[in-house]
Amino acid sequence: MTKLLEQAIAKVRELPDEEQDILAIQLLTMAASGAPVAELDTETRAAIREGLEQARRGEFASDEDIAALWNRHGL
Repeated sequence: MTKLLEQAIAKVRELPDEEQDILAIQLLTMAASGAPVAELDTETRAAIREGLEQARRGEFASDEDIAALWNRHGL
């Protein structure tokens, strides 16, 4: 394991369990696909941080919002 990956895992261990699971799923998905990971731009990083902060505050989409999303996409 590289030093950088060890550092990343050490940081992830400090997060709440739910966030650790989200990151674990992302890592497993990327490792399985073999697709290269591009650097995230500043805007994308900010959006991810905001989403994590919203989750920490318990701000989730309502069931009605999710149903409307599925309906808009024919799912």
